[in-house]
Amino acid sequence: MSIAPGKLSDPVVGALVSAVNAHDKNAFLALLTADATMSDDGTERDLHEWIDREIFDSGGHMDVQSESDGGRTLTVGYRNDTWGEMRTAWRFTIAPGGGRISRFETGQA
Repeated sequence: MSIAPGKLSDPVVGALVSAVNAHDKNAFLALLTADATMSDDGTERDLHEWIDREIFDSGGHMDVQSESDGGRTLTVGYRNDTWGEMRTAWRFTIAPGGGRISRFETGQA
């Protein structure tokens, strides 16, 4: 059973999931702070290069299976054209003021 993005506890995270699933890079980037950072399996990555490769150039899709930490930690069935489907964990840090994501970390769950 999956959780629809609009039903996630944190609306900013829900909007990011919606942007991924709609393949809307502009909407995705609008949800991040200008200096946002990310890591994949514990390794710091160049955010823009990573999102192009792992999300937008490869048809990325997030099927949220569970949430915790007020919707800021997700377990996701993630799939893209490069890697197929895998169970992943996503953790989001929301910048002070609550409107944008300053960091996300993902990796296999």
